[in-house]
Amino acid sequence: MTKADLVEKMANDAKITKVAAATALEAFMDGVTKALKKKDGKVALVGFGTFSKIRRKARKGRNPQTGEPIKIKACNVVKFRPGKKLKEAI
Repeated sequence: MTKADLVEKMANDAKITKVAAATALEAFMDGVTKALKKKDGKVALVGFGTFSKIRRKARKGRNPQTGEPIKIKACNVVKFRPGKKLKEAI
């Protein structure tokens, strides 16, 4: 499902315009992004799942084309854990 498909589904289900649905989706994504930027960023949606920020340590990797070892820098990544209702639905 693409963003456009999701906007259309939201608009049909909520009986609102696609513009309003797109605005709501953008507001949701901005809110999640801002919450995850904080030091202990976490967004919990009961029944759906939890978005959290974790820190990956620097590590060694391997270039798949040449096979030579490379260094991978430390970085922040977003982790998603599905909630109970979402697990049961799938």
